[in-house]
Amino acid sequence: MITVADALAAILANVSQTGTEVVPLASAAGRVLAVAVVARLTQPPADVSAMDGYALGDGPGWSVIGAAPAGHPFSGYIGAGEAVRVFTGSVVPPGTVQVVPQEDVTLDGTTITVVPGPARHIRPAGQDFQAGDTLLRAGQTLTPRAIGLAAAANHPWVTVHRRPQIAILATGDEISLPGDPVGPGGIVSSNAHMVAALVRAAGADAVVLPIAADTRADLADKIASLRADMLVTCGGASVGAHDLVQPVLIELGLVRAFWQVALRPGKPLLFGTLNGLPVLGLPGNPVSAFVCSVLFLRPAVSAMLGQPGIVALVERRLGAAMPANDRRQDYVRATRSGEFVTPLPRQDSSLLTVLASAESLIVRVPNAPAASIGDLVLTLDLDPY
Repeated sequence: MITVADALAAILANVSQTGTEVVPLASAAGRVLAVAVVARLTQPPADVSAMDGYALGDGPGWSVIGAAPAGHPFSGYIGAGEAVRVFTGSVVPPGTVQVVPQEDVTLDGTTITVVPGPARHIRPAGQDFQAGDTLLRAGQTLTPRAIGLAAAANHPWVTVHRRPQIAILATGDEISLPGDPVGPGGIVSSNAHMVAALVRAAGADAVVLPIAADTRADLADKIASLRADMLVTCGGASVGAHDLVQPVLIELGLVRAFWQVALRPGKPLLFGTLNGLPVLGLPGNPVSAFVCSVLFLRPAVSAMLGQPGIVALVERRLGAAMPANDRRQDYVRATRSGEFVTPLPRQDSSLLTVLASAESLIVRVPNAPAASIGDLVLTLDLDPY
């Protein structure tokens, strides 16, 4: 068995960044930038008012000589004793000393009396960004906030990484798709849908293949005919008489990087390349499949998208005591409350109800000593997965 860190390193060494494509900004939310966004203009392009009010020249005593609604700049110059009605975003006319909010002004015909304050209420040109500034870096995910910034910088199109195509193949005579008839001794397949949802949340496209029967011919046919950036199999990678995924892959030319990782749940994890195609063989137990997807598949997708393939850990305090750990790295389903994280009472790798209620995984390194309430532990948060 190899360590979790070595397994992740082997996977990341065998995946490649996807190519790029240009997409409309309006449909780019959630995509990963391949080319930095550089400001094509200065924002704001001129000194503008930060308030609805009046732009004042030198005083005292001011006469209103015009107005400058946003988008319609005042064409003249403000002299001493003159004022121009302005609004938030209005270009401040030349000669302006300060902008006074309208609530601090008394208007009598065209003459105003003001209570000048210390603030100028003027946003200077380039306060937000200057033309040529790098605003968004390659590798950033385009959040709604980033979309707003790219739009303000006058980018109707952005260059992003193509979404990786992840083919997901569930195997086994005993499984059926949700809604299909369940045969004697059969179960409904949850892994493929769960893994596909995680893949999509990570920024890739999931292609769920038809379930493969427990025959070498059907497995070989489905694997040999696929087109994807990565193949993920669910189940059949262990050593049982009907666990055919690994031998069929090897017959097809799989170069195995590793099989079995010192972790719990998820020990029977398989990874290799098939004619250059990365292949990740997930365990059949649903919790094991999910934990391995979080630890290995999600970072692989990130690396394909030009992002660091890392697993972010957060330090929290234990809400319940935990026994000493054995030689495998343990990922314990847990709930969170403030700075505390508490293991759930049942940890069997088949329990989807427990997994669905978990908010974090407590990471217990190999041979970790017993831990007490309040001790600091590393956790992996499951949001939004």
